[in-house]
Amino acid sequence: MPSGLGRRGLLFGGAAAGAGVFLAGCTSNESNDDDSGGSERNQAASNEESGPDVTIGFAGPQADHGWLSAINEHARSRAEEYDDVTLEITEGSNDTAQQIGQIESLINSQVDVLVILPADGRSLTQVALSAMNAGIPVINLDRVFDTPQAYRCWVGGDNYGMGLNAGHYIGEQLKDVEGARVVELSGPDNLELTVQRTQGFDDALANYPNIEKVARQAAEFTVESGQDVMSGLLQAVPEFDALWNHDDDQGVGAERAIDQAGRDEFFMVGGAGSQHVMEAIQADNTVLKATVLYPPTMAASAIDLARACAQAKGIGGLAEFEIPSFIQLYSAVVTKDNVEQYLPTGFN
Repeated sequence: MPSGLGRRGLLFGGAAAGAGVFLAGCTSNESNDDDSGGSERNQAASNEESGPDVTIGFAGPQADHGWLSAINEHARSRAEEYDDVTLEITEGSNDTAQQIGQIESLINSQVDVLVILPADGRSLTQVALSAMNAGIPVINLDRVFDTPQAYRCWVGGDNYGMGLNAGHYIGEQLKDVEGARVVELSGPDNLELTVQRTQGFDDALANYPNIEKVARQAAEFTVESGQDVMSGLLQAVPEFDALWNHDDDQGVGAERAIDQAGRDEFFMVGGAGSQHVMEAIQADNTVLKATVLYPPTMAASAIDLARACAQAKGIGGLAEFEIPSFIQLYSAVVTKDNVEQYLPTGFN
């Protein structure tokens, strides 16, 4: 279940995130005598070259969801691309105490840098602070810790942006339809990410006065819940024009319910970017017409950031000697017009 830094948190993250550098920084000590700025660009670009050997510890939750499995795979495959990186990856657990123990083991083994996707950001904040205090920089992946002092860099998705871009896509498709009706199949309402996605969706739809959201029901990011909740929505709303589903895994169940009901008067937009949904978009023979990405490639980016941090390098394309304090990924909309570009990033 993807989750991330809230839109509100991002607004103050840039100022506060630097606090973590006090404890475990990742800056270069190399001098620069060239006033032209070329050496800064070369320093940033040099992150592709082999450097000192780096051991990266990776700790995440149990891969009980397609997106989380893809997170682990992207981390492993990216690390394998570098001959100077050794990846120590934990088994993964949704039990907070167990994940804390796994991270403590990585700290005790004196890895150079940690990449942590916490099962629960609040509960794992203290162990991340312990790593930073021990001089081990932490790359906080997606689910954010309670304080910026617990990480050197945060990288993750944009839940508000997912909803916003889904709403704008649907709005543009229906802007000329009088009395257009939209239905939302959300994730669990007890998760902040669900609140953010719905808020973004509603904010986007507010730009289209001809569109009314006539129903919203929450599922649980599982195939079974998607099928059950979608069956109820189809019975409650006899006709509508568009459906936004927050999560492509639960969307498999929603598709089953739609097929069983024999409904096809609407189009469906998914969320996250699974391989199945992208192939359906490419085939263009179902109600599925688009999905809004929450890219698991962020794990590969976290490995890049961890390596650059440990080697005191910047990031290619940026002039600074240091890695940024936070990076929020864009939630692109995948349609039949661009699906071939994104197919390699789809997850099972």
